[in-house]
Amino acid sequence: MTWVPAACTLPTAEQPLRVAELDELFATALRAVSRLGPTHLRLVLDGAGQVEATTRGLAERERDCCSFFTFNLTRTGDDRLLLDVQVPADHTDVLEALAARAATAAREPKSA
Repeated sequence: MTWVPAACTLPTAEQPLRVAELDELFATALRAVSRLGPTHLRLVLDGAGQVEATTRGLAERERDCCSFFTFNLTRTGDDRLLLDVQVPADHTDVLEALAARAATAAREPKSA
């Protein structure tokens, strides 16, 4: 888990579970990944079902343990959500690792 920063207050034993939650979100709902700047990542998510509630809950819990993250979730219609993730300049390595993880998931075929 190279993207979990030292500043994270989530207990070490719980970190693999959080990573698994992110991987599940990426595998099932991620539609596109774009870097809007060195400190800004945008994830386009499928807006169907419980994706919005799941994403909001996950973002809130992630903000609780890694307070340097800023998450902004916006619905762009019935079928899409934009999740903007921003970090201060001294945490761009964490954002880069998250972007790489998301990009890998975006390239993998989605299960039907």
